[in-house]
Formats: sequence, C-alpha cells, structure tokens
Amino acid sequence: MVFNLFVAEIVLPQSLLASLRLVKGFDEVSFIAAHQQAAVTSVRLNPYKPAPVFVEAQHVPWCGDGRYLVARPSFTLDPYFQAGTYYVQEASSMFLDYLMRTLLPQRDNLRVLDLCAAPGGKSTLIASLLGKSSLLVSNEVIRPRASILEENMVRWGYANTWVTSNDPRDFSRLPGYFDVMVVDAPCSGSGLFRKDERALDEWSESNVQLCSQRQQRILADVWPALKEDGILIYATCSYSPQEDEEILDWLASDLGAVSLQVDVPEEWGIVTTSSERSGFTGYRFSPDKVKGEGFFIAAVRKGTEADVMRPLKFKSAHDKKALEQASFLLNNEEFACLKTGDEYSIIVPEHEADIHILQKAVYIRRMGTAIGHPAVKDWLPAHDIALSVERNANIPYLALDKEQALRFLKKEEISVPMVDKGWYLMSYNGQSLGWAKSLGNRFNNYLPKQWRIRMEISDADWA
Repeated sequence: MVFNLFVAEIVLPQSLLASLRLVKGFDEVSFIAAHQQAAVTSVRLNPYKPAPVFVEAQHVPWCGDGRYLVARPSFTLDPYFQAGTYYVQEASSMFLDYLMRTLLPQRDNLRVLDLCAAPGGKSTLIASLLGKSSLLVSNEVIRPRASILEENMVRWGYANTWVTSNDPRDFSRLPGYFDVMVVDAPCSGSGLFRKDERALDEWSESNVQLCSQRQQRILADVWPALKEDGILIYATCSYSPQEDEEILDWLASDLGAVSLQVDVPEEWGIVTTSSERSGFTGYRFSPDKVKGEGFFIAAVRKGTEADVMRPLKFKSAHDKKALEQASFLLNNEEFACLKTGDEYSIIVPEHEADIHILQKAVYIRRMGTAIGHPAVKDWLPAHDIALSVERNANIPYLALDKEQALRFLKKEEISVPMVDKGWYLMSYNGQSLGWAKSLGNRFNNYLPKQWRIRMEISDADWA
C-alpha cells in the first residue's frame, strides 16, 4: 500500500511572513511556493539491525543513516518497520546526528537527557550514537505519549535507554547530573504546515508568544540538571524568531549559556543565523532550501558553575540466579539483572547507581531491556528481548513470509510447520518480530495485545 500525497493550497499567515522578512536567508516567494508542494518522506536506519530496506534510496546529506523515499508506504504493514530496522523521521530533524557527532566526537560514559522525547525520533537517533557505557534518559510528561515513546524505544532494541514520564521541573532535583540535554521544545508548529493541517489551523501570534514563554520555563526548569560545561541542544519546528533566536538570547542573558558552532557545508542549504543581542548561532531549515520541513536547532554550553550530585552508596540488587536462568536469551552475560515489577530487566552494570539517583527525583517507566520472568518449569521471555540487539543470535526461529509475518502481527492464526516444543522467535528475513511457543500441535502467539496491528489489510498488502 502506497499513499500518493496531494496538497491543497496552503495560505500562510501574513503575520508569520511579516515576522520572517528580516530573518537571514528568507525568500518569501520561494518559501510560499515550497509550501504548495507535498512534504518529503524520510526514514532513518537502525545501524544495529541491518536489513535490505531502501537500498537504492537517496541519502540525507547530514545523517549517514537517513534516507529519502520517493513515496510514502504503509509503514504499519511493513514487518521491517515493526522489527525496528528503521524509524520514520523528518529529514531536517536528523541534523541532530551531525551536530552531536561534531560536538561530541567521544560519546562514551555520558548521561544524556532527551526531555521532550515522544514519539521517539530523536531518542532513537541519540541511542544509535552513544556508546554502550552511556545512558540515555528519554522523557515524556504526557502519559499516553510516553507509552508510544516506550514502544518505539523497545522496537529500537538498546539496553542503555530508559524512559521516564515527568514534568521538566522534576529534573531540577538532579543537579549537575547530565552531560548533554536535548530539548525539542513544544512550539507553535509552523515548520509542520505541509505535514499537519492542524498546525496551520491552530497557529496564531498569541500562540507563538505563549510557546516562547513555555519554552523559557522548560529550559529554566531543567538547566540545573546540566553539568558545568555540559551541552544543551535546543530545537523547535517553528519558523518564528520569538521561539528560536530570541530564546538563544534569553539563554545567554538569563542562564549564562555560551554559544557553540559547527561548520555546515553550503551545498546542504541550511541557513546559519545569529541571534540579535548575543550573536548566538542557530541553524534554520526551510523547505525551499532543503529537502525537508521547517526546523530550527542550536547548541550551547553551560558556562556557569553547577552543583554536582554526590555518588550514592547502595547494595546491588543484581540477581545472578535469574540471569543464569535467562542467559539463553542473551548474547553475553555482561549485564546486571534486576527485578522490575513482575519481571526482570537487564541494564549495563555501571548504570545501577543511576537507578538510585534518578528514582529520588523522577518516575522511571522503563529501564534497560525486559527479559521476562521464571515460570513453573520454564522462563517466560519478554517481548522486549525479542527485539533487542542484545538477544542471542542462536535462539531457534521460524522464518515467515510477509503474509505470515503480518498475520502474526495481527495475532491471527498462521500456517507454519509443526516443530519441537519450546520457544521460537517469529522472524521475517532475519528480523525478529516476537515470540511464539510451540506446544507440539499448535503455537501460542505471545505478541503483546497492545502491539497488535489493527489495520485492515487488503489482498495486495499480503504480497
């Protein structure tokens, strides 16, 4: 199933256009014309789950794993998407990859916060960049959106990513804890006019001002949690200077931040701008200049002193026996195995101290990778480990074709040869989709109910 995108004429707000006429690089005629074209579809590949997808697709210049698509398929009905081999992400926002690689050539032993993380585009990107010794905390305050974030992080499959659900002010209780913070702030959304009709309907000058005030509150709330000399990356999908360059001036005047810059090839079409009062550097993306949507991003360094959290003493809760029972699931046993609710999860051993620090300040929804729990005569594996890059590659599997894979993902009956009793990964071209258990004469599908595909599938989609 492929969707052809037709765009009704977009009438841009005159007040928005007026506010942009003094912005560096703004060309009103080409800007308006670009908004009459369809939005670009792009994806980013998971470097730890190589798959034969989008092999011939054009590369996004500022992100090695980014790809442009010529048409928008039904991602929901693609088993490769369900397996976490790629993430659907707007190309302009993938500039975060270039920015972090340039500013952070060494990315081990870092504590990173993605504050406004749902649905997970930037978090999955950051996770792909970090060394395994680093910890990514992906936060989303709105609980339903946090559930979507959690699902996408499980699909991506990394054990050094945790999910929290907290208001930004809660992180002020973690003084000097994070080396890097990414704040893709809630904004007025003008950069998404081509993708989201609601963004155009809801845009107003008063909402721009409201968003600017909220952005300042969010940044002020989390600033104490950034280490001295730590890096804050600020982004919006807004064109309005009040939410972009003026926020940089506020970071300079009120929080004592220091601007950071990177060299950007001219042929990329990205406009490097400077804020009016402090001369802070930002990067603007506009659909008449780049193959992507409207976006703004900047990086600053914390130039003021910061409190430092003292290490906490704790007794390890690592359960060696549980790890031994579940070792058949893992590619190695270099993890701490902890009881989390009704099941066990694996984390990087060095991150156990972080649990005790974070739990005093924030609510942790998910830590590491769930591996399941012991049953009467068995180990019941969690769905998380089926999608994990830390999973044992030698676990028995059943190879499914596309129709079988989609029926499995819809929790429908599938016709596969009977095999010996036990646990099997349901696999599509080498990519795991979830667990099934053979009872000898039938299979039980252990795909979680909330992961089930609910879309109706036409005859053409099975092929």
